[in-house]
Amino acid sequence: MELVDLSVPIEEGMPVYPGDPEVSVGPALTVARDGVNVLELHLGSQSGTHVDAPFHVDDSLPTLDDLPLERFYGPAVVVDATGLAPRSPIGAGAFQNVEGPIVLVATGWSAYWGTDAYQGHPFLTEEAAARLVERGVRTVGIDALSVDPTPAKDFPAHRVLCGAHAVITENLTGLERLLDAQARGRPIEVSLLPIRLAGADGAPVRAVARVG
Repeated sequence: MELVDLSVPIEEGMPVYPGDPEVSVGPALTVARDGVNVLELHLGSQSGTHVDAPFHVDDSLPTLDDLPLERFYGPAVVVDATGLAPRSPIGAGAFQNVEGPIVLVATGWSAYWGTDAYQGHPFLTEEAAARLVERGVRTVGIDALSVDPTPAKDFPAHRVLCGAHAVITENLTGLERLLDAQARGRPIEVSLLPIRLAGADGAPVRAVARVG
């Protein structure tokens, strides 16, 4: 059994979606002055590796704490969407034979984390999101800033997935290791359990895969 960290670190000045709160991290208390070390954090609910609740795009949809825990933990299938050009759409054909509660989309774009190129990631089409919902998928993760283009005026993939009460996980990393494990027939489970924020649109998560 092997555990694989799929999360980016929360740190000062890290990339955020355009318009989201910037992340700041600094000492609030120190051992030298106060006897203990305590960090002060300022960040948005969509900072770093995080999950989106359906409420993220519609006030009438479930918030984070309305969702069953099964949305955040279970067996996963990894779809290989690597090698695409910047801003390429990922169509429904990529998910023709995909089944299971959790699907992770590996674009390889986590390699650009911290650079301007990170915003040029591939994205799911509305039809791809609909195909995933039709196949019974209720948790979708991607190693990119969004399942929709960045920046975007509309969020069709978000709206389809959230409309089905699905969970979206963004800014994953390390999915190439899972593709390799999957190719060798090893089973994969993932934990995407978020911070328990009441009434939230989403929250940061320490995403971890368990490779059997």
